[in-house]
Amino acid sequence: MNSEQPTVFIVDDDEAVRDSLSWLMRSVGLAAESFPSARAFLDNYAPSRPGCLVLDIRMPGMSGLDLQEQIRERGMELPVIFISGHADVPMAVRALKSGAFDFIEKPFNDQVILERVQRAIEEDRETRCRTAAKADVLGRINRLTPREKEVLDLVVEGAPNKVISTTLGVSLKTVEAHRARVMEKLQAGSLSELVRLVLFCSGRD
Repeated sequence: MNSEQPTVFIVDDDEAVRDSLSWLMRSVGLAAESFPSARAFLDNYAPSRPGCLVLDIRMPGMSGLDLQEQIRERGMELPVIFISGHADVPMAVRALKSGAFDFIEKPFNDQVILERVQRAIEEDRETRCRTAAKADVLGRINRLTPREKEVLDLVVEGAPNKVISTTLGVSLKTVEAHRARVMEKLQAGSLSELVRLVLFCSGRD
C-alpha cells in the first residue's frame, strides 16, 4: 500500500482562500497543495496519492460538481469536501448524494474544517487499506488452477467433499488434495476464514 504522506488538495479559484486553507493545513502538520482550477488539479493529480480534496463548488470553467463527476468516472476514490456559500446548499446536497464526503458553508470555522479533513484522510486511509487487501486476496485466487477454482466455488457454496467429488467427477481424495492446496494458496486457516476471504473480495462481507 502507498505509504506516502497524505496531502490535502485544495481547489479554489480564489487565491486568498487557497492561501488561507493551505496555511491552516500546514499549521497542524498536514501537507497541502493548491490549484486555481479543476483542470489544473486533474492535470497534476496521481490517483496513487493519498489524502483528501477540499473543493469549491462554484468555479469558472469546470465546476466543483463537474470535477467530482470526473473523479468518479476515472475511478478515483479521493474523499471530497465541498466548500460552498449559503446559496449553494442545494448543489452541495446534490454533491453529497453523488458521494461527496462532506460540505462546509462559507465562512467556515477553522476547527470544523480541520476535523472534517482529518476524518476524510482517515476514511481515505481505510479505503486504500481495504483496496490493497482485496488486491492481495484476488492475486492469491488468480494463482489457483482452474480445477482449484472450481473446488473453491463449491466449497464457498457450502458443498461437502462428497458432493464436490460427484459434481466434478473426481475422487474424494482428489477433492481433499485440491481443497488443501486452495487453503494453502489463499493462506486460510479455516473454512470460515476461506469463506470470509472470498466474500470480502466479492464485496459481500
